[in-house]
Amino acid sequence: MTIAPNAPTDPGSAQPDRHITLEGAVNFRDLGGYETEEGQRIRWRTLFRADGLSELTPPDRSIIGRLGIATVIDLRTSAELERGRFPVEEIPVGFHHLPLLDAVPEPEAFELTPGMLATQYQQIARDAAPQIAEVLTIVAKRHAHPVIVHCAAGKDRTGVLIAVLLGLLGVPDETIVADYALSAQAMTALRRKLIERHPEGEEVITRANELFSAAPSNITNLLEVLRERYGSITAYGEAAGIGPDVVASLRDVLLEAPG
Repeated sequence: MTIAPNAPTDPGSAQPDRHITLEGAVNFRDLGGYETEEGQRIRWRTLFRADGLSELTPPDRSIIGRLGIATVIDLRTSAELERGRFPVEEIPVGFHHLPLLDAVPEPEAFELTPGMLATQYQQIARDAAPQIAEVLTIVAKRHAHPVIVHCAAGKDRTGVLIAVLLGLLGVPDETIVADYALSAQAMTALRRKLIERHPEGEEVITRANELFSAAPSNITNLLEVLRERYGSITAYGEAAGIGPDVVASLRDVLLEAPG
């Protein structure tokens, strides 16, 4: 595919692809084009969400290079980082490791505990609030863009972080939930990739449907809980340490004016 880092954003012109196909990652997406309640839109080719980026092939690296990525923020655990990370030696970027979990539960845990994923999202928002604030403070800096935020699947830790970010930008809930649900398209490929890597765990991986779920209710519940506890996503952000100045910078850097 052709990557156009400065692709047009006029609603009447052709829009860039939201899904960017890579050989070494299955869930790499552009968050451009989403509209806020005030009618502004997120700039294309500025903010990306992704799954693991430690297996990028030479063609993948060429695509990343053409996108002009300036910053990569890795939300995975330290143990995951030790097994592989974004190739900073070949693609010089500002690299930040800000784990949102201390450890990743085993697939068996999700198999035995229905609803665990939604509960985990709420725990991440509560326990990793300082890390979420630090990530968004980085994203709010103009020189950090274009930026990729990623975890292992690009769905769970990234999903929580992006839901908070989109909420602070004023993107309506239905759009936040729809963006999260797009990860469902990548989970079949991710499950196949994990089975190839860990054939001894095929039975557990095959049964762990909860682990690979991108059910809209997972994020709907998170947004509802944050509003019940804090009053609004903005109030959650303030409690986490995301002040009005950071929110203003996020909107200035990421949003285009209406029209």
